[in-house]
Amino acid sequence: MSAPVKRREAMDADRIKGAANQAKGAVKETAGKLVGDSKLQADGAADKMKGKVQNAVGGAKDAIRDAVKKD
Repeated sequence: MSAPVKRREAMDADRIKGAANQAKGAVKETAGKLVGDSKLQADGAADKMKGKVQNAVGGAKDAIRDAVKKD
């Protein structure tokens, strides 16, 4: 008989969106550097920062949810 599978809690959607924005920003920033487009590079940096903030918000939501579940 196989062991029961423990279900993982889902990450907050903000963390997923944040990771996507960070990746998108990194690509745009690199492309901007390669082609010498300072606006594209700045847009990429802004997207990366937006992603970092979203990820932090999602992490806080996860921590709060986990703390509430422990009580």
